[in-house]
Amino acid sequence: MADLEFTGEVVEWRGPAPFHFLVTPPAESEWLQEIMRDVTYGWGMIPVTGRIGGTEFATSLWPRKGSFWLPVKDSVRAAEKIELGDVVTVGLSIRG
Repeated sequence: MADLEFTGEVVEWRGPAPFHFLVTPPAESEWLQEIMRDVTYGWGMIPVTGRIGGTEFATSLWPRKGSFWLPVKDSVRAAEKIELGDVVTVGLSIRG
């Protein structure tokens, strides 16, 4: 069972290479900030196992401007046919 579930729009953050993310909504961000000290491995990163549709993946939530950004790997997007701008639901289990 997931520790957290939310629905969001797939957004792009352009750095040296473009990455696709889901951004945690305010209530979920607040909860994550409350537990962050107990589960982070450094720099506020929170290790999670995610599930979108039938695809499970391991990654970490990135803290950014009061929210957390969940990277959505290319392999996950391909498997679930997810495009930039799509609205998807993700279940997250905190690894620790």
